[in-house]
Amino acid sequence: MKRLIITIFAALALLSSCKKEVSKLNLQEQYPNVLKIAGVPQNIYDLSAFGFSDMGAWHAYSMPPQDSVQFNGAFVGPMLMKMHGQWPSKAISQLSIIDLNTNKEIDLKLAKKECNYFPGLLEQKLIIGDLNILIKLIFVSHRTSLITTEIINNGDKEVTLNIGFKGELLNPKARFETKDNNILVLFDKGDEFLSLKNNFSSSSITFSKNKRSYSIRDNKDISLKKNENKIFTNTHSYCFSKEELEKEASIIKASLGNHSFELTLNTKRWNSYLSKALKNNNHLLKDSLNKKIKVKTIETLLSNWRSPAGDLFHNGVFPSAAYHGFYGFWSWDSWKQAVALCKFFPELAKNNILSMFDYQDDMGMIADCIYFNKTENNWRDTKAPLAAWAVWKIYEASKDSLFVEEMYPKLIKYHNWWYKYRDHNQNGLCEYGSTDGTLIAAKWESGMDNAVRFDESKMLKNNDQSWSMNQESVDLNAYLYAEKIYLSKMAKLLSKESKQLIKDAEVLKGKVASLFWDEKTGFFYDRDIKTGNLILKQQGTEGWIPLWANIANKKQAKKVRYVMLDSLRFNT
Repeated sequence: MKRLIITIFAALALLSSCKKEVSKLNLQEQYPNVLKIAGVPQNIYDLSAFGFSDMGAWHAYSMPPQDSVQFNGAFVGPMLMKMHGQWPSKAISQLSIIDLNTNKEIDLKLAKKECNYFPGLLEQKLIIGDLNILIKLIFVSHRTSLITTEIINNGDKEVTLNIGFKGELLNPKARFETKDNNILVLFDKGDEFLSLKNNFSSSSITFSKNKRSYSIRDNKDISLKKNENKIFTNTHSYCFSKEELEKEASIIKASLGNHSFELTLNTKRWNSYLSKALKNNNHLLKDSLNKKIKVKTIETLLSNWRSPAGDLFHNGVFPSAAYHGFYGFWSWDSWKQAVALCKFFPELAKNNILSMFDYQDDMGMIADCIYFNKTENNWRDTKAPLAAWAVWKIYEASKDSLFVEEMYPKLIKYHNWWYKYRDHNQNGLCEYGSTDGTLIAAKWESGMDNAVRFDESKMLKNNDQSWSMNQESVDLNAYLYAEKIYLSKMAKLLSKESKQLIKDAEVLKGKVASLFWDEKTGFFYDRDIKTGNLILKQQGTEGWIPLWANIANKKQAKKVRYVMLDSLRFNT
């Protein structure tokens, strides 16, 4: 009992401090609708209506369009993202209100509606007659979302209401079941569950004959006098086993019973993200539009955040959940995402790196992409080497030397892999390639799959585990130079030998600056591995990576910049 009292006081103190902090700096409210997510799916796999997720959850929501009234009183979804995105329902928890003074259901289609997507929070406001309705949706864990529905009587007369929720399945292979006053959506394949829970003290649940629709009503009516309100809470939990759902039970119970605490924590957490990301010396952030763009990137990154599940052992970030083919973690996407995340969420940035290195093979290779089901992992190629850059940027943001110490040997192993398995003639210049000898996988490895520079490329066998294209790519070798520099910084931090890395970096810098440069056109290009001739067929974005890597001298940089700013070419 003593421990419980201490816990309660601690929670109250935290809530009090949260409220003070929220009122002091509520950035969350300052950025409504910077990311447009309104839409209703037309079928189970329609991802054009993509939406909002948070906390690494594997389900997401969209907003009903402002001019649509069919789903007033609900958020669209959820969409589930185990292997491929699918919508089991267009709106699985839609509010239903019966006015007991007239014994008729209030037609919410007639309500005046306003929808807002704040960072980390969906909100829908309805006004119908004397009733004001405010519905909010947040995520409270990596498996559970919380929906609060507040009903306010703004009229002079007391109203008596009965509250309920209803939903219908879109997926023909799913069905509703009930267990312990808990509504479950079961699927014909797999062990996943979508659990719907509410804070009704007792309720009545009815299902259609085919169990593809349901209605739940509170057994206790409510009476609201003038200016009185009542709040109802619902949770949606998407879990991948019965054991997960059982573990989630305490979170569900706490969220249903203390929604105000959860909403305050949500605001505090998102204010923290926003304040860290927007608080820097970047002069571009003096422009309000640029601030909105940055908020939009934060929302996008965190909506694509997925928690450990299946064969994914760390938190990571999808490249996109709006395309079926991107339901996994990609290597160079993870490196780049981590550099962005470390500015406001370094722990997720670290996990994003670790998720990929969980699958580093004995040779040192990192897979192109990994999935919920590891049999889907793509080992035909890797991606451009930017991992050391990402780890060092995380260190600069977090000063976590233990993370660098953990990653350093893995990064060295991956770096050396390139020279053993992607340097066909062992001249210290690497090529993109594949493990299966196919050109398409080698193109994927570049991250520029259909680039013109690869149109006439051929494959060369290096050994039984690897093949290379017959061209040395300027961007790849510029990345490898940058990796050597970052690895040398890590070596110094960890009191390890760094002189050889620096020496190798200087040699590579000289080669890239001279062998890949064309003075006549003022640009960098790939080169033929046999003849050493530059592949001048087309200028591409790979030609300015030597500037990013600090390889180009001032004269070269000036000429490349001239090409980049040409309004008839790149700067259109």
